[in-house]
Amino acid sequence: MPQRHLIAANWKMNGLKAALPVAEAIADIARNHTSEVVIFPPATLLAPMQKVLEGSPVKLGGQDCHYMDGGAYTGDISAAQLKDAGASMVILGHSERRHGHLEPCELVARKVRTALRAGLTPIICIGETLDQRKAGKTVDILTKQLKDSLPDELEGQEFHVSYEPVWAIGTGMIASDAQICEAIALVRTWLDNRFPAATPKLLYGGSVKPSNAAHVLKLSGVGGALVGGASLTVDEFAPIIAAGD
Repeated sequence: MPQRHLIAANWKMNGLKAALPVAEAIADIARNHTSEVVIFPPATLLAPMQKVLEGSPVKLGGQDCHYMDGGAYTGDISAAQLKDAGASMVILGHSERRHGHLEPCELVARKVRTALRAGLTPIICIGETLDQRKAGKTVDILTKQLKDSLPDELEGQEFHVSYEPVWAIGTGMIASDAQICEAIALVRTWLDNRFPAATPKLLYGGSVKPSNAAHVLKLSGVGGALVGGASLTVDEFAPIIAAGD
């Protein structure tokens, strides 16, 4: 039996309380489809969104967490706090953290360990820049990110990996079928060797939208999508959820 697709809505730094009806509408739509749907709102909306989604099939996730369980880290949020606010998953190693906040793979791995201790399922993001792809370094970059971002503690735990070519995030560009399949196959082979008992879903992220979602989700090895801007409105996100059936 094939895996259910995982359709993840990364709202990034978007959304006020006025956006809660969007989550409610997404929950109503998700009831009629087979995909596993998770919304990753800003941390300020986790608690109120949990109430809105109570009893629905839609899960909540955090967009990032600190590498420590707690302490004097002004402005940060811990994995335990995400869990306490209603999250069951967390995105780690997103390119906007790796490049915008200069987070190295080793820090991502520390965050993964913290997330696991809190009982959160991590979605670990990897991806190359356009310059790295043009230089023929894609395989080396992805392999290093996998090796250094995925700690031994993932053995026996639930986790997922999202391939997001940096040059396709928020640009309207999307990787070709061959590029996506090549990257997904590389990740699957690496994971099968490193964590042979694991069954993570491999997501694609990078300008996923209603017009291309069905095609992307049918590509070999793709187990879901990490959706950014197109997840902010019901009109755009509903067809993506349906594409996962």
